[in-house]
Formats: sequence, structure tokens, C-alpha cells
Amino acid sequence: MATDAEQCSALSQLPPRGRVQARGFVEHIRILPGVQAPVFTAGVVDAPAPPGGRRAPASRIRLVWTGQRRVPGIEAGTRLRFEGMLAQVDGVPTIYNPRYEILPEHEHPLEDT
Repeated sequence: MATDAEQCSALSQLPPRGRVQARGFVEHIRILPGVQAPVFTAGVVDAPAPPGGRRAPASRIRLVWTGQRRVPGIEAGTRLRFEGMLAQVDGVPTIYNPRYEILPEHEHPLEDT
């Protein structure tokens, strides 16, 4: 995924808009009922919640795949690198139809580029 996208090492560093590349963990997914237009949504955070839950709000981004009811490999707990045009939708950073790469659960820090 070598592009001109702004690299963000933390979701809290996302700009308000523009092409970005970041990574995170899928915290939840949302699948709409079959009677609605197909849209698959994933909520992504920097790191999974610790045992017992979060004590403070976490920075989040919404990834939306239009025309999809499922995206293979994307489920709660999946670690991703993603890229796309970022916009604020209802006050939430959102990327529609992002490019993505599923990452191994544990990567050596030097390989994490």
C-alpha cells in the first residue's frame, strides 16, 4: 500500500479530511437487514479493549463498504491496515470503500511498516 496517503500512527492523529493510511483493530461490525441496501460497516480502534472494558473513550474510525453484505476476513478482533479518503460523517471519521490489508495478530515491531 505505498501511496501518497498521510500515514497516521494513531487514530487520534487523523486529519479532518484527506487521503490517509492507518491501522487498527476491528471493534465491531454492522450488517444491515436484507431488506435494506447492502452496506457493511466496521468500527476500528487503535487497540483492543483490555479485560473489563475501556475506562476512557477511544479514538475510532468507521470503515464502510457499500454494496457489500459481508467482507471476507473482516470481523471483530481483526487487525487491519487501511487506506482511503477520510471525511467526517455525523461527527465520526469515516472512509467509504477503503483499501485494506488484514495483518497478523502479532507482528514484530520492525516488520510493522
